[in-house]
Amino acid sequence: MHQILIRPLITEKMTNLTADKGKYGFIVNPKANKIEIKKAIEQKFNVHVVDVKTINYKGKTKTQFRKSGRFEGRTAKFKKAIVTLKEGETIELFEQV
Repeated sequence: MHQILIRPLITEKMTNLTADKGKYGFIVNPKANKIEIKKAIEQKFNVHVVDVKTINYKGKTKTQFRKSGRFEGRTAKFKKAIVTLKEGETIELFEQV
């Protein structure tokens, strides 16, 4: 089985969502579905997940001009999951930030 949770998503916007509404963000494996994400978070952090929303991001093409010529590259594609926990529950990992 592939690794589902890659890393937590810690940004200013996600920190505000966590403080106000009890939502947490994670970068997840692009092949994982909502049910697998829910089970992985419940097992790892011992919490009850109410809702899972996922967003797929495509990689963008970036062009860079240098003296030696033009270079093209791509940014990474990834999948983001925003998880809502049962009221009153928190994930301790995010409390330290």
